[in-house]
Amino acid sequence: MSHEQRIRATLFYLSVFIFFVGLPFILSFALGYKFNSKTFKFTKAVLIAIKTQPQGAAIFLGGILLNDKTPSTINELLPGKYRLRLELEHYYSWFAEVNVEAGKVTRLEKIIFFPLRSNVIQLNKAKISSFWVDDKKEKIYYVDQVENIIYKADLGKENFEEIGVIPGTFSVKKWKVSPDRSKLLCFNPHQVAVVNLHPQEYLSDADSAVVLDYANRKITDAFWHSDSFHLVLITEKNIEVIEASQNATPVDLVNLNKKNVTAFYDDNKDTLYFIDSQKAEDGQVYDNVYQLELNAKFSPIKELLNTKVNETN
Repeated sequence: MSHEQRIRATLFYLSVFIFFVGLPFILSFALGYKFNSKTFKFTKAVLIAIKTQPQGAAIFLGGILLNDKTPSTINELLPGKYRLRLELEHYYSWFAEVNVEAGKVTRLEKIIFFPLRSNVIQLNKAKISSFWVDDKKEKIYYVDQVENIIYKADLGKENFEEIGVIPGTFSVKKWKVSPDRSKLLCFNPHQVAVVNLHPQEYLSDADSAVVLDYANRKITDAFWHSDSFHLVLITEKNIEVIEASQNATPVDLVNLNKKNVTAFYDDNKDTLYFIDSQKAEDGQVYDNVYQLELNAKFSPIKELLNTKVNETN
C-alpha cells in the first residue's frame, strides 16, 4: 500500500470514528438534549419564554447580553438557576433569579416596566386633609379639616367647588358621601354630623348640618343606607338605624356582645355583615359572622320607625 493510500485509509477510519463518537451528541441535540459537563449526562434542554409590557427590552442572562429583545424565547438551557435582567430605556430594570426545571417551560409573561419618572400630578389645593373618589361619577371630594370646608372637583381637573362646611367644633374621624351625593356623613367616637352639600348656599343656610350626640356610648363605624336619608351606626353596645335629621329617634336593631365590632356594608343590597361573639353549647365564647338585611324587602325598618315615632307622639 502506497503512502498516499495509507493516508486516505487513516483519514477514512478517523472520519468513521469521529462520526460514531459524535453521533450521540448529534442525535441528542436534534432531540432537544444537551450534554451536562457537571453530571456527564445528556439532559433535556429547557427554555424560558419572556413577554413584557412595553416590549423591546434588552435581555441579560447571567450578565451576558443576548441578541434578542422581548418578546423572546431563550432556548437550549440546562436545568438550574439563572440570573435574568431586563432593561428598557426610561424604565426601571427588572431582575430575577429564575429556576428552570427539566421538562418544563418557564414562562415570564406578566412583566410590566414602570417609568423612571412617575406621572404624579397634584390634584388638590393646599390644606387638604382627606379625600374620597367617586369613580362612578368621575368626581373627587376633599375635606379641608383646618377650615372645615368640603370641596368637589372632576377627576384630574382643577375646577374646585366649595359645596359644604363641617361644623366648626366637630372633630372628624371618618367621612362618607351619601349614595345620592347630596349629603356628607362624618363622625367621631361620640358625635355624628350630616352636612347638606349645596353649592354656594351653605354659608347662609343655618340648617346645613345636623349633629347627633352619643355621649353615653362610643361610635365605631357608620354607613349610609341606600335611601340617603337613614344612617346605620355601630356603637360599642349595639347596631342601630337613625334618620339623618335633628332630634331623630334611633331604632335599636342588634345588641352586641363584642366591643369594636368589625363590619362591612354592601350599599348595593343594603346588607350589613359584622362579627359578634356568642357562647356556644360547649360553654366557650366564639366569634361569628352575621348578615343583617336592611333593605325594604327584607327589613321592617319602616314599620319600626313608624312605631317609634308614634310612641313618642
